Amino acid sequence: MYPLLFRSVLTRLDPEFAHHLGALVIRAAGVAPVASLVRRFTAPAEGQGVDALGLRFDSPFGVAAGFDKNVTMVRGLGALGFGHVEVGTITALPQPGNAKPRLFRLVADRAVINRMGFNNDGAAAAAAKLRRLRRGRRRPVVGVNIGKSRVVAVEDATTDYVRSARLLAPLADYLVVNVSSPNTPGLRGLQAVETLRPLLTAVRDAAGDTPLLVKIAPDLEDDEVQDIARLAVDAGLAGIIATNTTIARTGLSTDAATVEAAGAGGLSGAPLKARATEVLRLVRAAVPSEFVVISAGGVETADDVRERLEAGATLVQGYTGFLYRGPLWARQINRGLALRR
Repeated sequence: MYPLLFRSVLTRLDPEFAHHLGALVIRAAGVAPVASLVRRFTAPAEGQGVDALGLRFDSPFGVAAGFDKNVTMVRGLGALGFGHVEVGTITALPQPGNAKPRLFRLVADRAVINRMGFNNDGAAAAAAKLRRLRRGRRRPVVGVNIGKSRVVAVEDATTDYVRSARLLAPLADYLVVNVSSPNTPGLRGLQAVETLRPLLTAVRDAAGDTPLLVKIAPDLEDDEVQDIARLAVDAGLAGIIATNTTIARTGLSTDAATVEAAGAGGLSGAPLKARATEVLRLVRAAVPSEFVVISAGGVETADDVRERLEAGATLVQGYTGFLYRGPLWARQINRGLALRR
């Protein structure tokens, strides 16, 4: 049913508008008593859970940051079978993001290009929603992904991240420092070890007892990946998320004119699979076995999730696959994992 809906209707709509329509369905799935009914059909199988970060994840598969920027879909995504939801990226200051259009489908590649630019309502608004979420009924594990406010100079980034961390860490199950989006000027430069070390140390101190992770780009050189992995361990972080979107455009099936027309931004989806898996293996080789590594990028099927787990991932995240698979995506993956345990 969903593939037909996608081909005949959704591909005719602006991708960002289609995402907002989908969000309405997801939010409805999280409303009681609908959520209880949906969960009976989508819940992960017994024994599929993962213990990590001092938390219990009902499934190893969760939603990557970028899907729920403003903490509006957590309950619905949990009801649909995702073991965790990473909200954000959230910035200390509210910001509208980049000019539209800023989201583009590459259907032939089962991929997306986005240059959203951290559009979100800001840390204070997110904190209020997270506070309500923690008081309510059953929910999945909630990670909070924070980034630099666009109007803040790169040299003042640490203060900006710390401001978000102080507001959000007490309300998060885990916190993520995003220094790897290609859509905020200067952000990826923060991945340089000499710049990243004091940033992570300051945010770690601000986060207190909340587990802290850092999210890295797939476009780093192999030695840079391992340097950051070792830094994360030395700095006392709980884990790494590998990877964010890529600025590369190699090996695409979509015609070059369409790709060029989409313009700058991060590419996600199937073309990222090989590099994301490579980075996962590089990180896992550089960190202790107990260090948490969350793999994201090019994940669409249960076999993809299984491959990442076998390559050393503690948990796995997806985003773009939701666009191509629809609201039963997590159920499909959870059932696939259960069939081949």
